[in-house]
Amino acid sequence: MARITASAFTSHVPAIGAAMDLGKTQEPYWSPVFDGYQYSRQWFSENKPDVVFLVFNDHATAFSLDLIPTFAIGTGAHYKPADEGWGRRPVPAIEGHPELAAHIAQSVIQSDFDLTIVNKMDVDHGLTVPLSLICGPVDADGSWPCPVIPFAVNVVQYPVPSGRRCFELGRAIRRAIDSFEEPLNVQIWGTGGMSHQLQGPRAGLINREWDQAFLDQLINEPEALADKPHIDYVREAGSEGIELVMWLVARGAMSDVNGGKAPEVKHRFYHVPASNTAVGHLILEEKL
Repeated sequence: MARITASAFTSHVPAIGAAMDLGKTQEPYWSPVFDGYQYSRQWFSENKPDVVFLVFNDHATAFSLDLIPTFAIGTGAHYKPADEGWGRRPVPAIEGHPELAAHIAQSVIQSDFDLTIVNKMDVDHGLTVPLSLICGPVDADGSWPCPVIPFAVNVVQYPVPSGRRCFELGRAIRRAIDSFEEPLNVQIWGTGGMSHQLQGPRAGLINREWDQAFLDQLINEPEALADKPHIDYVREAGSEGIELVMWLVARGAMSDVNGGKAPEVKHRFYHVPASNTAVGHLILEEKL
């Protein structure tokens, strides 16, 4: 049967992708950010999964304000990098895993979570930047190390799903993966955040103390964290800090909150600033 072997969590700052694409990773401003992912790239190369289930949010590229699904699973075979207004990133198209994605959709919908099925969409920096950070740079004419199932969560237009809803969804996704008959090694990634605000009088807000406390609680008290109300995210982490509820999807899929052992913290990283936000990163590995 398929099984989840690890979860990874990371910010998906668009300027990080631009720094990679423009060859700026070793500049003094950017090198501390990329140094924090050197361990992750080595870890990933040594623990390459068969599939990555990647939780992200679209930034008005695949979905406009005309149509905003709360949860959308990509069931297609291929996804192109999106043109977000300055051209497509020079990275490969993403190969999907339609069989596993369709199985997850069937199982999760039958578990009373309403998902939107997406067979065709372009994917923006919310998905490609985490891949670049953890997998390392890949030329546009190359290929990513493994297939990816995109899973989009609406954290752009209110109402957005609660942390508890995301956490319980992660549990349902784990059950779905566990019941897939092919023996696949699956990693689940949660992306977005950390504290940041892009507009208004609080534009540029970064709350280091709150971010670090969130990471502590994500590791040690995920059940309690799942009940944190939206207003806390917005008040303490800024209007875009609500993206952190997507990390709870990945955390809810880990074994310790599903009757198993606590995962091992393989890597933790935090840095301020990267563009106008804080960068957070965490890798949790399942124990057999």
